[in-house]
Amino acid sequence: MPFVSRLSTTPVKGTALHHPATLTVARNGVLDNRRFYLVDVQRRLFNGKQHGPLVRLAAEFGADDQHLSLQFPDRPPVEDRVTELGEAVRTDFYGREVNGHLVVGAWSAALSDFVGEEVHLVAVDRPGDAVDVHPVTLISTATLEHLRRVTPDGGRLDHRRFRMLVEVEGCDVHEEDTWAGHRVRLGGATLQVVGPVPRCVVTNESPDSGVVDFNTLKAIVRYRGGLATDLSTPVAHLPDNGAVILGMYATVEQPGEVSLGDRVELLDDDDDDGDAGQQA
Repeated sequence: MPFVSRLSTTPVKGTALHHPATLTVARNGVLDNRRFYLVDVQRRLFNGKQHGPLVRLAAEFGADDQHLSLQFPDRPPVEDRVTELGEAVRTDFYGREVNGHLVVGAWSAALSDFVGEEVHLVAVDRPGDAVDVHPVTLISTATLEHLRRVTPDGGRLDHRRFRMLVEVEGCDVHEEDTWAGHRVRLGGATLQVVGPVPRCVVTNESPDSGVVDFNTLKAIVRYRGGLATDLSTPVAHLPDNGAVILGMYATVEQPGEVSLGDRVELLDDDDDDGDAGQQA
């Protein structure tokens, strides 16, 4: 029986992942996931592609008290309540505009010092918007294990390189690919699986240091036998037109709570949100 085996989120896009036991999926995704993101001096998106070592930062955010903490590896943490917002910004997220406001406080100066250039912390106006394309990504444990097994020195390819929201155990290798165009129930939420996730150069970076240490993109193409040719997601911003794919995108049809151990069910077209369903 397929079940949810790992959940991964972070309050600041590009920083180290957290692995909660439970999360709530809203229509717009997980609202505390990527609640903040970075822009450069020209107000362009700044993330792990521009500076991989962002993964060395640990961010904590409490939505109730608006307390944001950034833990740095070689300096004191920067923490305070997010009480004041500044300039409004509109950021291009790969062809999709995301609205936010610069965060007033010490975070941007500390981040600029860490990355070596001027950057600014942005609070997204609509929580859930700061995802690359669609609000949910998922992948099976079997697919990740297969990639590691068939790749020389593949033990270095741990799940954090792929930064997927949901990992599912109990599936066959790439079984999740067959869910495209179908609805899937995870715990209390129902998703509409859209299509494959095109992978970017961040997967080549160590999830501990952010330094490029493995040609993960080449490893994916090598074992899949070539580049993908039929994609249903925006790819113009990615190398090889996004033809290196691993994992799946989904939208949220029915919001709900998802926890580790929850069953994952592939729903027939005529199923409602009751107990009817076909096991994935």
